[in-house]
Amino acid sequence: MDVTITLDLVVILFAVATAAGFVDSIAGGGGLIAMPALLAAGLSPVQALATNKLQGTGGTLSASFYFISRGAVHLREIRLAIVMTFIGSMLGTLLVQRIDAGVLEQAIPFLMIGIVLYFIFSPRLSSDQSRQVISLSVFSFTVAVVIGFYDGFFGPGTGSFFTIAFVSLLGYSITSATAHTKVLNCTSNIASLLFFIIGGHVVWTIGLVMMVGQVLGARLGSGMVLSRGQTVIRPMIVCVSLAMTVKLLWGNYGHLLQ
Repeated sequence: MDVTITLDLVVILFAVATAAGFVDSIAGGGGLIAMPALLAAGLSPVQALATNKLQGTGGTLSASFYFISRGAVHLREIRLAIVMTFIGSMLGTLLVQRIDAGVLEQAIPFLMIGIVLYFIFSPRLSSDQSRQVISLSVFSFTVAVVIGFYDGFFGPGTGSFFTIAFVSLLGYSITSATAHTKVLNCTSNIASLLFFIIGGHVVWTIGLVMMVGQVLGARLGSGMVLSRGQTVIRPMIVCVSLAMTVKLLWGNYGHLLQ
């Protein structure tokens, strides 16, 4: 699908990507902001998904670099999780091109409600570490693969799923969980993007402009995570998850009310 690229469109999408990068670096869910804008710009669904992966990769890469450079994440410690996330995302991206993702689309809103309830009522979400339930190796071969697969296959809520897994299974503080989430989310984005590039679905001009906005927004959001931690992350995840739930429920069942 051909898209007419104007200065107004570029400015709007740059602003949208900046906001998406800021939100995504803190709580995930940046695609909730970027995807509707890409579709409204005239991209086909597959072009929008592919281009969103390009600009989203810029944001998660920026956030990851910030957390790594500040010592919040040590790549050597999570290298297995990175590899397994990449493999999972690769498999999910290959599969989604062959089957209908409608079943997951119906189930995700209810999973998001569960995330909201967990973050509201769980006493374990704090700036301190808690008890570790499984080893990082087990986490890598199970959780990292599954969530990576999900991100390649469908995507909404990936950041929230990773964060809740780091907190509840590995006992990470919410600040550390958010930092590690960005690295694995970046990994799954890169894996998925590679196969969209091979398929020729990325709209490069729009994607690269939005990537610059994503990098800026992610940098601002990442700094807020380390400086304000739980004060920002917990309410942001709840708000983003609620917004994603409403959007997905309306998309699935809104026609019943019309």
